[in-house]
Amino acid sequence: MDLKTASSLHRLRLVSAPEAVSFLLLLVCSVLKRTTDFNAVPVMGAVHGLLFVLYVLFWLDAWNRTKWSFGTAAVYFLLSVVPFGGFFADRRLKREAEAAVIASRARAEAAEGKVNA
Repeated sequence: MDLKTASSLHRLRLVSAPEAVSFLLLLVCSVLKRTTDFNAVPVMGAVHGLLFVLYVLFWLDAWNRTKWSFGTAAVYFLLSVVPFGGFFADRRLKREAEAAVIASRARAEAAEGKVNA
């Protein structure tokens, strides 16, 4: 995995958890708006909207760089619209990045073995 691909996955991971938290807070604010006089929906809606747009932009970049299949890309997108989904996306992206680092190191060691042999 090259550096640009790794950084695109890292950016997606960085925004996935805050996007999930903002979605949950927006749901709570919506309930509070209907049950009390507290109305933070306009503020939380704007925050969540910004984070969701960032998630989609970073998702598109990661999809382009990693060459995910349509199914994998669809799963990561669906995780952005499901409550708590961003936390699952973060965990899956972390595992994927760790596996890519291990594979990259194995390729580098194999290439060194061929050069040194």
